[in-house]
Amino acid sequence: MDAEHIDLVVLDIMMPKMDGYEFTKTLRNVKNDLPILMVSAKQLPADRKQGFLVGTDDFMTKPVDEEEMLLRIKALLRRAKIACEHKIEIGDVTLDYDALSVTKGDEVQILPQKEFQLLYKLLSDPGRIFTRIQLMDEIWGAESDTGWETITVHIGRLRKRFEGWPEFEIESVRGLGYKAVKKV
Repeated sequence: MDAEHIDLVVLDIMMPKMDGYEFTKTLRNVKNDLPILMVSAKQLPADRKQGFLVGTDDFMTKPVDEEEMLLRIKALLRRAKIACEHKIEIGDVTLDYDALSVTKGDEVQILPQKEFQLLYKLLSDPGRIFTRIQLMDEIWGAESDTGWETITVHIGRLRKRFEGWPEFEIESVRGLGYKAVKKV
């Protein structure tokens, strides 16, 4: 793998010599940011769960609809590009992860780290609902003693800060969590 540039891996669970779960674990130890799409005839929720637990980014069951597979691959590559570049562009707005900044035209806002990470996470996959647990684990860490109210406070600050910006908004999804919606 070191000699070739690989953008994405599509693999099956049932492979000769090493199963897809073990291969995914090995890949994650070597190249943590490589997008992985697991495809399998195994359809049980436990199989899917195991795939996600070892580090796959997406999972499809056979028979695979080719058009859907291509759409999923494009989405995985788009998210990998965002992760690699550490920038998200939405219309005239640019989020720069390394600078913790949100830029719109000549206006540059430097956000507190956790607030920025929360906004970046939501806008990295617009339309996707992130649960409070997902956000807490990713931004504050699974071992954090931070309470749920912290997310509510940060979301409130972000909404106030970007109120009136036509490019995006943050929506609450009752009983589930939050999602960012691109408006442009």
